[in-house]
Amino acid sequence: MKKKAELKGFDVSSMQALQDRKSLGQHVFENLKQAIVRGDIAPGQWLVESHIAHMLGISRTPVREAIHKLEREQLLERQPRGGFTVLGLNSDDIEETFGIRSILEGYAARLATIKHQPGEIKALEEKIEVFQQSMNKKQMSALPQINTEFHDLLYALSKSPRLIHMINGLRDQIFRFRQMILKDNDLAKISNEDHKQMLSLMRKREAEKVEQLVREHILRGQDVALKEFGKKQLH
Repeated sequence: MKKKAELKGFDVSSMQALQDRKSLGQHVFENLKQAIVRGDIAPGQWLVESHIAHMLGISRTPVREAIHKLEREQLLERQPRGGFTVLGLNSDDIEETFGIRSILEGYAARLATIKHQPGEIKALEEKIEVFQQSMNKKQMSALPQINTEFHDLLYALSKSPRLIHMINGLRDQIFRFRQMILKDNDLAKISNEDHKQMLSLMRKREAEKVEQLVREHILRGQDVALKEFGKKQLH
């Protein structure tokens, strides 16, 4: 019977406590991040680590770690009077994000058109159908996630891990914009029609046309986001 290896010089209980603390900090980070991305915590809202720790019934250390990580990801901004506020988006952020997306995602769609194998488009067809069913049932809150899954599947067909990694770097900002755009029924219909057209062109291996369509699709979203931003500025 083999004996378990002894870790000489290591306090196992202390190591476990450290791991638990890191896990807790990561859990707080992920939950706060999702709340910000999904709009449950609104832009401009003030966050204080002691208040969050008290509400969660935990120490301030994992909360502090989570908040500092969110600050590094530019989702929170430190305030001179103490605490942090959730960063909103300005017109420059919108134009920059959509501009980068149009290039990266257009290229990914082009590669997907060239590289996809027979049968790999089936999953995309299914997402389009699920999206349509959700619209028919007026389940608009489900659309951003379904849309995200469609795009993830599409860009996976590019078979370019580096490109997918770059696109995923914008993932959280993208989701915030999708929520804004897809709450409108007419825009949601246009989005799904674009997706159908993308697949039609992909089947024909029309790589250049797919790339152009994806860019137009994304820049149409930019126009909507900028209009929404302008409305908020007036109030």
